[in-house]
This record gives sequence, structure tokens and C-alpha cells, in this order.
Amino acid sequence: MRELLEAVAAGELSVDAAEAELAGYVTGDAGRFDAARWDRVGVPEGILAAGKTPEEVAELVALAVETTDHALVTRAEAAVVAAVRERIDATAPESTVVVDDRAGTVVVHGPRYDPPTLDARVGVVTAGTSDAVPAGEAAVVLRESGVRVTRIDDVGVAGLARLVDQLETLRAQDVLVVAAGREGALPTVLAGLVDVPLIGVPVSTGYGYGGEGEAALAGMLQSCAPIAVVNIDAGFAAGVQATLVARAIDAARTENSR
Repeated sequence: MRELLEAVAAGELSVDAAEAELAGYVTGDAGRFDAARWDRVGVPEGILAAGKTPEEVAELVALAVETTDHALVTRAEAAVVAAVRERIDATAPESTVVVDDRAGTVVVHGPRYDPPTLDARVGVVTAGTSDAVPAGEAAVVLRESGVRVTRIDDVGVAGLARLVDQLETLRAQDVLVVAAGREGALPTVLAGLVDVPLIGVPVSTGYGYGGEGEAALAGMLQSCAPIAVVNIDAGFAAGVQATLVARAIDAARTENSR
């Protein structure tokens, strides 16, 4: 603790960074940022933009970059992206800002950011192009956690030849995250063809009876082939779950290589 206090007194460490070191989180006007989440549970903290003003998101991003050199925002619309860019330009101009408009994510890396690496492969799969939003969210979470991600898109059950053509690639993955809307059949079919953990993401596509992802969720929950299932459009949750499996695989491979 003395070293922290001396660093703050010398101007080498900000008060926010010192608070993050001592408490594990840092508090600002927009709320508290969990600066210790990566060390504590092995996944990056996510800043959910939905329900917050652009200015609140930008402040939390600034706190994240100051204390961890890293920020990950989900469900970010154009106004949020603009506010984050403006705040980072003013407070941490040497940082890089990467925006995925389709997935609705913003990633910021500070100048001292040291990216993690995991010896694990996760396939992120979509039944159709309409499933790309939550799938993209999951992929960003995985990449920011150090996982090698392979995208396999548009292989839904309406044309099984497309899925069969990708089986070699799919079977080479350590974990699969599979996003599907409508009746949500793809994860069930695929789980009967591979021997790796599979996480289903029901997507809010479809209309009429069972629309908005309800039929997809029900179908995945009733899957005859064993799969894990997250909530409708919960790409972030799927990415986190796949990351935790990937971390266990990485630890086992590291141990076996000694």
C-alpha cells in the first residue's frame, strides 16, 4: 500500500488507478467499473451501453482504460460510439478504438495494453446472416479474452449441404457457439455431429407464433442432443461461457506440455 501512496504522491499513478488496485473497482459519476474482473473470474468486464446515456458510457470507458488499459462496450449505437471516441481522444489519445457496427461493440486498447492469449479454438457459427449480431458480440468477447476465433456463417438447416461442407472445420474447434433464429434447429443438429461443447444462442429473428426468438429458445431448451443454452440474443453471455471453457482447455494443455 505504501508503494501505491508514494506513486500517487509522485504523480505516477492516478487516484482512480490506485482505487482500482486497492478496492478492485473504481467509482465515477456514471457508476462503478469492475477493474478486477479479469483477474478474478477470467473474463473482461463489459460495459452495457443500453440504458445509459452516451456520456455515461464514455465516462465508464475512460475509467476502464485508465485502470486496465482496456474497455469493451456492448449494444453501442452511433451516439455512444461518437461519445467514446471524443472522450478517448481527449483523455487517452494514444489508445486504439475498434468499432464493430454490426455487433454493436466498441473495444478500446490503451497504449500499455498487453493482450491475453489462450491455446484454445472457438468456432462462432450462424444459421443465417440475420444471426450475425449476437454471434458478432460473442466473437468480440472471445477475441478480447485471447481465444482464437473461427467464423462459420450461413450454415442453417434449411440447406444442410452447407453445414456438411463445414464439418471438418467445425470438428477441429474446442468449443462451438451457435446462433440461430426461427425454430433454432441448427445447434441441435450440429451437436449430434461433433464431440465438443456447444453453446446455443437463440436469436430474435422470425415472426408470428413463437417469433422474436421464443421458438428458437424453446427448441434449444428441448434439444435431444446435449447443448448449453443462453438467453435470447445473449451473445455476450455465450462468449463469456465459451471463454471459461477455453481457459480450462488452455490450462490443461499448458499443464500437459510441461
